[in-house]
Amino acid sequence: MTSRQTHGDTSPQAGDGKADSATANDRRRGGRRKEDIDASYLARLIDLGIALSAETNHDRLTEKILVEAKEFTKADGGTLYLVGDDGQSLHFKILRNDTLNTVLGGTTGRPVPFPPLRLFNAETGAPNHNNVATHVALTGRSINIEDAYTAEGFDFSGTKRFDEGTGYRSKSFLTLPLKTVTGEVIGVLQLINAQDGHGGVIPFAPNIQPMVEALASQAAVAIDNQRLLQAQRDLLDSFIKVLARAIDAKSPYTGGHCERVPILAKMLAQAACNQTEGPFAAYALDDEEWYELHLAAWLHDCGKVTTPEYVVDKATKLETIYDRIHEVRTRFEVLRRDAEIDMLRRQLAGEDKAATEAAFAARVGELEEQFAFVAETNIGGEFMAPDKIDRLQVIGAQTWTRYFDRSLGLSWEESTRLKTDPPAPAPAVERLLQDRGDHQVGIYNRGEVYNLSVQRGTLTAEERKVINDHIVVTQEMLKQLPFPKSLKKVPQIAGNHHEKIDGTGYPNGLTGDQMGTLEKIMAIADVFEALTAADRPYKTPKTISECVKILSFMRKDKHVDSDLFDLFLSSGVYREYAEQYLRPEQVDEVNIAAYLSRPVSAGVAG
Repeated sequence: MTSRQTHGDTSPQAGDGKADSATANDRRRGGRRKEDIDASYLARLIDLGIALSAETNHDRLTEKILVEAKEFTKADGGTLYLVGDDGQSLHFKILRNDTLNTVLGGTTGRPVPFPPLRLFNAETGAPNHNNVATHVALTGRSINIEDAYTAEGFDFSGTKRFDEGTGYRSKSFLTLPLKTVTGEVIGVLQLINAQDGHGGVIPFAPNIQPMVEALASQAAVAIDNQRLLQAQRDLLDSFIKVLARAIDAKSPYTGGHCERVPILAKMLAQAACNQTEGPFAAYALDDEEWYELHLAAWLHDCGKVTTPEYVVDKATKLETIYDRIHEVRTRFEVLRRDAEIDMLRRQLAGEDKAATEAAFAARVGELEEQFAFVAETNIGGEFMAPDKIDRLQVIGAQTWTRYFDRSLGLSWEESTRLKTDPPAPAPAVERLLQDRGDHQVGIYNRGEVYNLSVQRGTLTAEERKVINDHIVVTQEMLKQLPFPKSLKKVPQIAGNHHEKIDGTGYPNGLTGDQMGTLEKIMAIADVFEALTAADRPYKTPKTISECVKILSFMRKDKHVDSDLFDLFLSSGVYREYAEQYLRPEQVDEVNIAAYLSRPVSAGVAG
């Protein structure tokens, strides 16, 4: 027998041919006794434990574990395996061999090209104890093999084929489980060919094995802690995306916005990090700052979960749950029928048929033109002149006769509101366009003339305030979350994207000097996405040249950061985003030289 286990561990199940434990006397081979291990090993083990616990990058962590274990044991090579998520196989993560100059996995970007080792038979489900690595993973016991070619109980045929193909000679193996504090095996550390310092291969000394097991234990704890942290991060990410999709369920327009702004913000932030000259030459983000931006960008509109979708998506001035222009059109239909009835009555009374028909045609033409005007004002636009508002009021002052009781079939809440301005008993003469007491619904004024008189866009003053207040709700929501110290800026990055460089933004009126770079990046990403969005119901999608022109006006008015706007153009972020996420007809040519405040230099990364 030339294989052994550690610390008097019992051998694998009787009768399966696995290696027996070796006695201490025939395994010393010149090694020091356990109690004589140099204190420097202990000191190094402590230093390694500290280093492992401080590492936050998974690839660097697994690489450090294998490299340090190799150096600790003077091994020529080694492999680190991790148990797959399904618990059914061991996956190669890191592979090193000094003699063969093989460096795979970890931070190299070159994955180990070997298939996973199955822990259980695919057909029978029986545990796979044939391979030493899978055996260690299944039993949680270390295996120290002096010579793989003479060892009994394990199948080393794959190792021998590898040696034949490379000219290498795999001899001594030390294979250790990576066990968490709960005893769960999450991986296996395998070291190959201990070196004697003179080019020879020797067995792994028994007195060093406990130290390596301690290192493996520390490594397992470090990996497990990192996995737990990643699981928490994944849970938070999932929660954030669930929230964004909840907003998406309310409004597909803002939902798309919540998903696209993070993409655009990260593009611009990466462009800033890539600069070698200019105002962003020294700009950089560490991993935690990138994660802060990620969270903030996804959460920047989370307050909209409280904003009524018929306000956020208000496509016309009369729209609430539905577009009330249909009610207005029905009243025009009534006036037309009234005119027709009047014509027929006059004819029955003996008036000239041609004259009454002409008068009727004239009245119909007048009504059609008036309704067309009202319908046009309902759409909203850049600006509605005062004379149009005056005409709207004249048209709305026309009357029609209501013959049915409009207090019937109402909810309790609407009936209560109706008491503030009780309707006259039918038949009653009413205005064509009305502003009634019962149109006041909470903070919202649903008056028809009032809404149709909105001068810009479709939102009334109170509706705009409700939408603007979403950012206040966003800040309040995020301030309630116990973000760790490394993520404390998430609320301000997410909540300040409506602030402006000149201090005229909201909700806090911050100036550019009071805003961080990420907040300013969020402001540009939020505006450009909204301008280019093709899924907004209240506007047609703009081309990128139109959007860049609008942003240039905002830069001129000191609403967005000038340096970031230059970078947005010179780095090509605007076009990269447009080509991936906009419609082909929106992607036109932009003369960026006309908008840059300084010429593009060779140090600007595009």
